[in-house]
Amino acid sequence: MNELAIKEVSEQSGIAAGTLRMWEQRYGFPKPQRSSNSYRVYSSEDVEALRRVQAYRHRGLSIAAAIERAIEDGSLSDRPSLYASVAASGRVVQPQVLRKSTLIALSRAIEHETLASAAAPVLFGAFQHESFYRAVEPRYRQMAKQADVAVVFADFEAERSPSGGPVEIPIAPEDALGNEWAVVVDAPGYAACLLAWEQPGATDPTADGDGERRFEAIWTLDPVATRRAAQTAARLVARTDPALGAELGQILLERPLAIDDSAPALTALTNRIVAYLEAA
Repeated sequence: MNELAIKEVSEQSGIAAGTLRMWEQRYGFPKPQRSSNSYRVYSSEDVEALRRVQAYRHRGLSIAAAIERAIEDGSLSDRPSLYASVAASGRVVQPQVLRKSTLIALSRAIEHETLASAAAPVLFGAFQHESFYRAVEPRYRQMAKQADVAVVFADFEAERSPSGGPVEIPIAPEDALGNEWAVVVDAPGYAACLLAWEQPGATDPTADGDGERRFEAIWTLDPVATRRAAQTAARLVARTDPALGAELGQILLERPLAIDDSAPALTALTNRIVAYLEAA
């Protein structure tokens, strides 16, 4: 039922059949299967990948770059962990084991720099427990006001879209995200993400005075790594709310990456981090 002939793929993607054959020969993409009579057959996933290529082409990318980006986007669907999506991306990130109190300072620095510098961001936050989110909800409401879309994950009882606040997406018990910490900000002029997973068995996440809990963490201003984390988060949203997930995916597909030269943003964010750590 999912097998499509090249004519059908051409009609659905808007790419001529001859172009599809040429791309296959020159770039190894798409990669059709062969039917019993040796005809090319494609899947709906191939069509979606080709549509992503077209979108990137319309943004000015070369054919080779558009295909590479489209393939990378499609490979994210099997990575429910935000941390793993970036750690396995090949980008230069350095994991560190940090205390929860340090993660709080890093998160606050990124969030406040977002309020100061990020115009129309796509924003994601991941909290293990609803109570952790409620403690910082006023700040996330502030960020949501200037965001194109804002989403938070926690063990909420159900999805909610409160007026003036981020969309609240519940985490299922089996989700890797239930053991993770995340702040992801993807704006045209500013990108930052902090991702961490808790080392098991050290402390009780619901206990008081748990600032010594340990997390393996990565943080970066790399726009490609941040975009990858945002796309993975959008796919996680789609499992609960397909319409919102599709909207997020389209927004991320169409918006430019943040500036590649992150030195000014790095200086500003580092200054905030140092100040918050010194105040802790």
